Amino acid sequence: MLVPVPEDIPARRALHRLADRYGVAVRYENSDHVWVDVDDDVVVAVLRQFGVDATTDDAIARALAEEPEAALPPTIVLTAGSSRPLAGEGEVVLEDGTRRPVSGSLPGDLPLGWHRLRTAGQDVVLAVVPAKLPAVPAAWGWMLQLYSLHSAGSWGIGDYADLATFAARSAAELDAGVLLVNPVQAVTPAHPIERSPYSPASRRFANPVYLRVTATETFARADAATQAAVESLAPDREGELVDYDAVWTAKRAALELLWPHRTEDVPEDDDLRDFALFCALAEQHGADWRDWPEPLRDPRSPEVEKARDELKDRVGFHAWLQHLCRVQLEAARTAARDAGMTVGIVHDLPVGVHPGGADTWAVRDVFAADVRVGAPPDAFNQQGQDWNLPPWRPDKLAEAGYAPFRDVIRGVLRFADGIRVDHIAGLWRLWWIPPGEPAHRGTYVHYDAEAMVGILALEAHRAGAVVVGEDLGTVEETVTETMHERGMLSSAVLWFERDWDAPGKPFTRPAGWDPDAMASISTHDLPTVSGWLRGEHVRVRAELGLLDRGVEAEEKAAAAERAALRELLVREGIPDDDPVVALHTLLAGAASRLVLTSPADVAGQVRQPNLPGTVDQYPNWRIRLPVSVDGFFTAKGVRAAVAPLAAARPLPR
Repeated sequence: MLVPVPEDIPARRALHRLADRYGVAVRYENSDHVWVDVDDDVVVAVLRQFGVDATTDDAIARALAEEPEAALPPTIVLTAGSSRPLAGEGEVVLEDGTRRPVSGSLPGDLPLGWHRLRTAGQDVVLAVVPAKLPAVPAAWGWMLQLYSLHSAGSWGIGDYADLATFAARSAAELDAGVLLVNPVQAVTPAHPIERSPYSPASRRFANPVYLRVTATETFARADAATQAAVESLAPDREGELVDYDAVWTAKRAALELLWPHRTEDVPEDDDLRDFALFCALAEQHGADWRDWPEPLRDPRSPEVEKARDELKDRVGFHAWLQHLCRVQLEAARTAARDAGMTVGIVHDLPVGVHPGGADTWAVRDVFAADVRVGAPPDAFNQQGQDWNLPPWRPDKLAEAGYAPFRDVIRGVLRFADGIRVDHIAGLWRLWWIPPGEPAHRGTYVHYDAEAMVGILALEAHRAGAVVVGEDLGTVEETVTETMHERGMLSSAVLWFERDWDAPGKPFTRPAGWDPDAMASISTHDLPTVSGWLRGEHVRVRAELGLLDRGVEAEEKAAAAERAALRELLVREGIPDDDPVVALHTLLAGAASRLVLTSPADVAGQVRQPNLPGTVDQYPNWRIRLPVSVDGFFTAKGVRAAVAPLAAARPLPR
């Protein structure tokens, strides 16, 4: 393996040229705006994920000598109204089948959509994408952790019916115009059930753990004895934490009782049937396909086809569950619209999928399966982050015509009025951590952002959906700039809105925040309002050994932050006798188009939903709200907190 040597050594220059060809960064700017050189052995390990041997000088020379022969890239993404030079002649086959001859260039009047460009030697995907999405209306709303809800009808976890109720009542009673919900993408239906909504088995399908069994058409039409048997299976609904395994055990048993009586018609869908087959196999062989018998690890093997026939009933059952999810998710969206929400329900798209889940099983060649996605060290995560998610290979994604990415977007927008893209900087670059390395020993791998952003815009345009990008943390300026140019909202969080170059790092006035943003006080990865005010985030991280500096220094920094925030309240003329109301009054004055708060913040919850850097040490994604859905909407503290938001952005009536 190469040893790091000065840049003027030819061997190192050759390695860096090879890395550049594959979009592998050899240096990057960290969160403190300091340039960091990546160790050569990390670069070599990442190149290996592309099938490139860079372990010796000769190997690097051979790899550099391999030049691509194709005149055109495998996928061309063209912004509507622009043209592109084209060597020679060819024809564009529009998605409706119309053929248009082209010569010398691709014209700027091609319609939006997914087309083909055919020349004498190549046939490639041509996506024509919109230049900019429509403006997003101003509104206030919620950032909801769906699992945290509980009501008389839900079984130990918030469900899709709770989502419909919460959306409709928020609009009708509180003038909320938008509701952002945590990812509800599918998990593998095998114990133990994956708790993190940001590590789904598939980003193309929905999570049946959130189904309300008693809200299905089959239950409504079942006989009294069957209904009673189903209702008798309801799990314990008490306790402060969600028990995912108990919930799924109860719901699966209830749905299996209803399965023979089903009345719903499940549309034929090959992708759906393949996903259902994965679920059926996982029930038999475990949640992670990498541990299955070797022949079953390849979805195209004869053994898998044999299993498809043998497990026909279970495949049908899991396809039915997905249909029920779609029905209930659509009902939630309809409830929000009917209640008058101007933006509606926005669904969250995780940055990746579980390495042993359905998506990596179905299209494994598009993933770099041996590396993990994460983030380099920053102020809030001083040891870096390892999300244990396999990234897409940018070269394979382009060869696939970006269909895997397109299908993920469509999967979310099937039942959404908008999409929030978690870690949207991942459309530009992702932090790859090689096998066996800690989170800080990685490097960035770059993607074709023009293609990725364009495809996101095309699918959002077709769905009539808004797009919000989470651009917090170590993010290049071009990310936010490009989002705004394309009509997408960025993110603004009160805890981060500070003048970092001024003495004392004062908080900035909300009136000066980015207008093309979705603003909030906190996020699911940060302290709640009550937790931040009490210093809970310092106490918990210290208890779990997640601090690089001493507890005293962290407590001093937290106290300074609270003092700086109180100074901002004084400057804005906002009394702070009720800190929760005061902070929401501050948020109401933000210039941003969307302002969101969380039920946990207005209900006084102390513990944050997720503590980055932990798995089982902290009850991530399990903390329930201290009040029921009905109790939430009648609580005086809730209404007092959101009153400033509703006054600043009322729904049109």
